[in-house]
Amino acid sequence: MPERTSHPHGTPSWVDVLAPDVPAARAFYEGLFGWEGADQGPQAGGYVMWSLGGRAVAALSPMSAEMSEAGVRPAWTTYVTVDDADAAAQAAADAGGTVVMAPFDVFDAGRMAMLRDPTGGHIAVWQPNTHIGAGVVNEPGALCWNELTVRDVDAALPFYQRVFGWTVTSQDTPQGMPRYWELAAGGVPVAGCIEMDDRWPAEVPTHWMPYFAVADCDAAAARVTGLGGTVPVPPTDIPPGRFAVCVDPNGAAFSVITLREGLA
Repeated sequence: MPERTSHPHGTPSWVDVLAPDVPAARAFYEGLFGWEGADQGPQAGGYVMWSLGGRAVAALSPMSAEMSEAGVRPAWTTYVTVDDADAAAQAAADAGGTVVMAPFDVFDAGRMAMLRDPTGGHIAVWQPNTHIGAGVVNEPGALCWNELTVRDVDAALPFYQRVFGWTVTSQDTPQGMPRYWELAAGGVPVAGCIEMDDRWPAEVPTHWMPYFAVADCDAAAARVTGLGGTVPVPPTDIPPGRFAVCVDPNGAAFSVITLREGLA
């Protein structure tokens, strides 16, 4: 497996899912990806760390009743590694974003902040200490890509460029397909941005979509439905491979993809 001992500044390095029904979420994802879950205990608010082959891959954060009542929806959150979480939060505010959660220490694991871009998309920053983020990527069952999905690209991308120093490159897409941009840190592609059009329901907000690699996209999509999830975008061939958009039993969306040979 492509193991990691660190992630460079500006690299999406971790994801966790906010779930109101923890047992349902654990059964779904552990059944889908073969993850092993470890509850971090009441001092961590019941946060569940998932691992694959002994390496951290993702996590689950329980959603409180108060959050549900406030209109918070189950969703995956992308974390971007930064050298300085406080500086990133200040850059976000200066770039017209909102610091939803000011920088704070997560025990000795690291320091984080939750940000909102000018279009409403949420992103977290992670300054690592003992927890680097994902210990394995780009293998079946592990994170392999993160994608900003947004309608007002011109309002969103300058924010991320200022906060993370990303460079933005427009990609050639087939006629009739949504526009797409590659986001790079230090010359290395680390994320993507797709422009939502009328193919997306009007109520879908700006969001970051995590992609998890799978050995067989069609088989994974079938497992999703068998485990009580849904597949709003069925397995489809795209240049990087074959992917599907899935929704877990709590309502959080994510994608699975069988990467084209040479991309893993």
